[in-house]
Amino acid sequence: MDALDRLEKHWRWWLLLVWLLTCVLLIFNRWGQMRGFGLSDTDDNIRMMEVRALLNGQGWYDLRQYRLNPPYGANIHWSRIVDLPIAGIKLVLAPMVGGAAAERWAVAIAPLLPMGLAMAAIAVTVRRLIAPHAFGLGIALLLCGHSTRGMWSPLRIDHHGWQLAALAVAVMGLADPKRARGGIVLGLATAFSLAIGLEMLLYLGLLGAATGLIWIVDGGQARRLATYGLSLAGGCALGFLIFASDANREPLCDALTPVWLSVMVLAGALCVGLAMATPQRWPLRLGLAAAAAIVLGVFYALAWPHCLQRLEGVSPELAAMWLDNVREARPLYTHGWQVAISIVAMPVAGLFGYGLMIWRNRRDPAALVAWASVAAPALLAILLLLWQSRAGPAAQMLSVPGATALAWLIIPGLRSSKWMLVRVVGTVFAFLLVSGIIAQEATRFIPKPKSKVSAIANKANGSCPTLAALRPIAQQPRGYVLTFVDLGPRLITVTHHDAVAGPYHRNGADILDVMKSFRGTPDEAHRVIAKRGIDYVLICPGMAESTVYAAYAKNGFYMQLVRNKLPAWLTPVPLPKDSPYRMFRVIGEPVAKTVRP
Repeated sequence: MDALDRLEKHWRWWLLLVWLLTCVLLIFNRWGQMRGFGLSDTDDNIRMMEVRALLNGQGWYDLRQYRLNPPYGANIHWSRIVDLPIAGIKLVLAPMVGGAAAERWAVAIAPLLPMGLAMAAIAVTVRRLIAPHAFGLGIALLLCGHSTRGMWSPLRIDHHGWQLAALAVAVMGLADPKRARGGIVLGLATAFSLAIGLEMLLYLGLLGAATGLIWIVDGGQARRLATYGLSLAGGCALGFLIFASDANREPLCDALTPVWLSVMVLAGALCVGLAMATPQRWPLRLGLAAAAAIVLGVFYALAWPHCLQRLEGVSPELAAMWLDNVREARPLYTHGWQVAISIVAMPVAGLFGYGLMIWRNRRDPAALVAWASVAAPALLAILLLLWQSRAGPAAQMLSVPGATALAWLIIPGLRSSKWMLVRVVGTVFAFLLVSGIIAQEATRFIPKPKSKVSAIANKANGSCPTLAALRPIAQQPRGYVLTFVDLGPRLITVTHHDAVAGPYHRNGADILDVMKSFRGTPDEAHRVIAKRGIDYVLICPGMAESTVYAAYAKNGFYMQLVRNKLPAWLTPVPLPKDSPYRMFRVIGEPVAKTVRP
């Protein structure tokens, strides 16, 4: 038995070993951030607050965050699914290491769990589509996708890591040669992802359509279509019953609410009906599938016409003042060549791989449809990058089977060369090229445009959220703080203060109050402060959000604070000289006070 055969025989143990080693390396790499509880993303901080609220007795179906917009709270459109592993790890570790250390380990370990699930799913997919021995190459390429890997790094506790893992499992189900099992896996993975959020809806919908296409080509795939429909409908119904929050029981468009529950149940029922009918001739199957798609589309349009616009449901004013300025919501090409090349390098290699495999299997209908079905969401992800750069992690992950196939075809030819230099150097070069590492490194030689604003923003974005910077803020008497939208979640997570808003679209009035305050006149800001009973105003000059205020309102309230032009109703709060913050206490005439829990 040679080395490859031993690798194949014990591939599950090798997969487990690679996952464990990756976990150790990632934790070692993020050790400093772990010690500093460096939840750098707004969603990670709010996720931590949701877990704390749950463990402190807040209702299972009550996901309002009452430390934002007190006493009413902010409407958070998530579910409790992602809270569970974080809360479970904290509960297990707290008696042994204490509550604070347990939280640090919980936020470090929890993101590694979906990474392991995704690695397993990718390994199984490439084994099925390419070769049993290819799983190691697939895992290696997956870990080279820095955007994807970043979603599973320690402290990245938001829901995107779990959704990526569910998407990987969905692709694995589509590639399953066992029809009933493959349909069940795809349907349940889709339901699981939708119960967390709708971010992967387009990819999952395309995989569902691919299941229908497979049935059109081969009527013998009826069992796959039927089990997919049953598990999709049943999984979504169960997910809604167990995890839909009180707010998500309303017919809103941005989560698994009655809107998408009804759509998915109908879609599942139609799939079952098509599978039961299954005409012998493929044109009839095509006609029935087209009719089912029309029925589903008409139902959605007539039953939920308010969801025909963008699903966030934000007002044009909020979109213009806030959402359109969010960095990850902008097209990839607006982020500069360095970022664009580093993200798309492996997806482009993956497309070449998919195209090659489709061509090689053009005379094998089953293999052709299988490769085309897996390639379709990868192509969609690349196209979505032209709309929003947040598609980067999905684009890299979905490209892995195609990139693995490309490398799997290139490397054996290099390794069979009689020249050792070609075998060694050529193999390494091929892997680095397909993985995108060469392209990423090449971007270092592309001159970066020098921007004083960007340099200041990078420095502020790194220093303002730190525990050291926020410690003097936390030492002030508890109060209600008007601060940046992107700073609100971090402020409430590591201090006892409350904030007006976080970047969550259902709370448009709160976000607009912040935006209008900092971009408006001092009198406009004072009206918001008086209405809400604000105690403090807090700014961190130079943070990314502040550049919007500086650009659109050069004489607005924020810029006047930066220039030390204070209205009579504000007085500075003394902070250390090296503090990146400027804090002001509201004084003067009494303002309306809210009762905070």
